[in-house]
Parts: sequence; structure tokens; C-alpha cells
Amino acid sequence: MQQDPWEMALEQFQRATRYVPLKRGVREFLMYPRRELTVHFPVKMDDGSVRIFTGYRVHHSTVLGPTKGGIRYHPNVTLNEVRALAMWMTWKCAVAGLPYGGAKGGVVCDPKQLSAGELERLTRRYATEISVLMGPESDIPAPDVGTNPQVMAWIMDTYSMHRGYSVPAVVTGKPVSVGGTVGREEATGRGCAIVAREAATMTGLSLEGARVVVQGFGNVGSYAAKLLHEMGARVVALSDSQGGIYRPEGLDPEAVLRHKRQARSVVGFPGTQSVTNAELLELPCDILIPAALEGQIHRENAPRIRARVIVEGANGPTTPEADDILHERGVLVVPDIVANAGGVIVSYFEWVQDLQSFFWDEEEIHRRLERMLVRSFRQVTEVAKVHEVDLRTAALIRAIQRVADALLTLGIYP
Repeated sequence: MQQDPWEMALEQFQRATRYVPLKRGVREFLMYPRRELTVHFPVKMDDGSVRIFTGYRVHHSTVLGPTKGGIRYHPNVTLNEVRALAMWMTWKCAVAGLPYGGAKGGVVCDPKQLSAGELERLTRRYATEISVLMGPESDIPAPDVGTNPQVMAWIMDTYSMHRGYSVPAVVTGKPVSVGGTVGREEATGRGCAIVAREAATMTGLSLEGARVVVQGFGNVGSYAAKLLHEMGARVVALSDSQGGIYRPEGLDPEAVLRHKRQARSVVGFPGTQSVTNAELLELPCDILIPAALEGQIHRENAPRIRARVIVEGANGPTTPEADDILHERGVLVVPDIVANAGGVIVSYFEWVQDLQSFFWDEEEIHRRLERMLVRSFRQVTEVAKVHEVDLRTAALIRAIQRVADALLTLGIYP
């Protein structure tokens, strides 16, 4: 049975706080969300009927600045999942050195079953419901699973209509034409590729010809696969929600992407073996990138993982029990809060550009992203050496310490 993501997040936190001297009250304050909003709202469907949807917005921490975090549209969204994702966002921002706390949002729905009109009406109503929390200085949403730049544009427009003037900085990940930034769409996948390169160097693995397996050929997985392919790695397996494909000789991610656009899945790509998502994780490879949903690597399959390095493109894809097994087996796991931070880093760049109404070119975005990610990765590896712990615990130690230091400096109000 898949572990509850909130239980996972709490267990990871508890493990890391063994190495961070915190007073009990401070530890509890950092553990639980600052605020949670649950909304139930009506949406008029194309056939004239009305359906009630449930949505969430959770702020985990506001210590370091306004909250930042994506909005997820998925049938399996739960409050506990959103709580966990908000907490992970706090640590992700803190590790990267961003002036943000963590947030997350979600609506229980299947966006694939909604028309464009229904999706827009759902988005605008949800944005209105959570607008009591949103704002460029308070809470800045972004895309996540099931949402995209168009959804962000609708949210921005809805918020702006309520204010009476355009507020581009209220969301990130929106189209460039309405204040988005170049380089945002591929930022998370690009970040994964950069971190994979750094992890390979650390373990003495040459990227040239290194076998790469990617679970989840969506926005993150496709860009990570494409960039690693360009770096000389051999992408041997890819998957999406319908299933996976495997070719030991290697795949061209661009060709697979063209096939997926036509067939709506990677499945059936010529000259490949079909594999399930579960089988794909256990294929022989050098670098495994789980870029789908949480809890994919667990106690049952961790002993059979054959990768040398795991770079977490998704949030929470590895359970704490699996972490222990992989650590004992000498598998290097680069945790989500380091590996997939490229998205929130470039979101930060977008927010800064919107606030000052001055935009950078793509080369500048890529240069700043790489510099911040490499610095973050190396700082985390240093903490891991000092405490003799795995990279996830090291990243959490660094993040928790940064938030705790800020909290104690600000003081407890009143």
C-alpha cells in the first residue's frame, strides 16, 4: 500500500531534526502548516448541469517570505498530499536560498475529461475562492501536475479583474506574452539534467553513454531526457501514464515526443519493448529519473532498483523505507528538493522580473539557474559529509536550519 505523502514528509522532517538543535515549540511550529483552506465550489458544465468541485490551498510556512507553490489538477488530490507538497516547497525554497515559504494547491478533478470551457470556468472559480490568500506579496501560485501556462493566465486574469488592474506577479509559469519568462517551461527538466550531471561527476560516472531511464515523459521528464541526450547520455527507457517503452540501444527523446503528440502516449513507439511503469523503475541503468507522482519507489521495489544514481524529478517519489534500502546499497539519491528546484528558481526569476517590469534574455536565465543549482547541490553534499548522512537528510538539515534561524531572528509574535 502506498504511504501517505504527509506521513512521508513528517518522517523525513523528524529524521533531519535529529541533527538540528531545536526547541520543542520551534520544531512543532516548523512541522505543521501555517494555514489551510478547503473550498467546495460550483462549476457550470457544457451540458448546462452544475458540478461541485473540491479545492485546497495550504501555506506551510511564511517565515522566509511570501508562499510559493504549484496548483495541481488530479482526480487523486487529497488534503494530506497538498500538505506534504507545501512542506516540501518550504524546504525546496530554503535549500535554494529563495525568499519564499512553501505552499501548494489542488483541485480534485480529471482535467483530461473537461472541455476547454469547463476547465476555464473551474479555474476562474477556484482562483476566486482562494484569492483571499493569493497576492504578489503573499502567495504566488504556479503550474503543477494537470495545469499549464494557460491555466496560470486564467488565474492571473481573474485576480487582476478583481483588483481592477493587471497584476502579472500574482502567478508564475504563465505565457511569455502576459509577463511570463523565457526558460520557465523547461526549467524543472533542465534543472534535473544539470543536477544529474553534477551527481554523475561526484560518483565518477561519465555522462557519455550513461544509460538513463525516465519515468514520466511529461514536462519535466521530456526536457530532462532531451538535455541529457544532448549531453551524450543514452536514454534507454521512457514512460507516461499509459505505460513505457524500452530500447537498450537508446532512444531519441525528440522522436518519441513527436510520436506522443500524435498517439497521445509514448506506448507503441517503433522498435521498442513495452514495459509497465513498475517494470521501468527496475531496468538496468546508470541514472534513474522518477518524474511522475509520489511514492513510486518503496520498500518492495527498492531492493530491485539497478540504477547507480536516482535524480528525483517528481516530488516525493521515494519513501523513507526505500531511502534506507537504497542508501545501504550504495545508490546515490538526489532528493526532490534539490533535483527539481529548477522550476521554482526560474519562477522566482519570473516574479522578480514582473515586479520590476524588466526582463532578462534566455541566456541570462539559464546562466543564473545553473549557478544557483550547482551551488545548492555542492552545499548539500558538504552537509552530507559533515553529518555522514544521505543527501535527502543533508538537504533537509540545511533547509530546516535556515528557516529556524530566520524564525528565531524575527522572534515569536507578540
